[in-house]
Amino acid sequence: MLVNREVPLRERSIVFIGFMGVGKTTIGKLVAKKLYRDFIDIDEEIQKEYNMPVSQIFEKIGEKAFREREKSLITSLCDQKLKILSLGGGAFLQEEIKKVCLSKCIVFFLDLSWESWKDRISLIIDSRPVLQGKSIDEIEELFNKRQEIYAVHHSKVETDNHDVEEVAQFIVDSLKLAWELN
Repeated sequence: MLVNREVPLRERSIVFIGFMGVGKTTIGKLVAKKLYRDFIDIDEEIQKEYNMPVSQIFEKIGEKAFREREKSLITSLCDQKLKILSLGGGAFLQEEIKKVCLSKCIVFFLDLSWESWKDRISLIIDSRPVLQGKSIDEIEELFNKRQEIYAVHHSKVETDNHDVEEVAQFIVDSLKLAWELN
């Protein structure tokens, strides 16, 4: 007898991807609250485990160790139902993470234009090891390169000129519509 182990769409965990500082955590928390789900910020979880910020983890233990832990954590969380996950900006660089998220979860790409993102740089630069010591041109190059990685998703949400509440409500409404149609 064949057993369908596919998780129903409405029970699948939701994953937010996008460049650092686009609002994955802020919007993810709002969506989680509206849908009565647990919210997990992957970077925060890893920081708690190591008891240090990501920048220090990169410095002391190395990016490779961080990426390995990130992969195992995301892979195990994607097997769980009804979660909202915010992935670090570089997580989708790992093919295994991308595959597991796309096959088991609903992946939302939070898109923000370079012009809008640039306005946030002063708020985030100190906490992002990937940006340390880079010129604005190098950061723009990284931003553009990462867009290719985020191009594979289930739904893209433009966040320019929208506040986080509007974006979160749009996501919740679109999910509920998809669940009704399914």
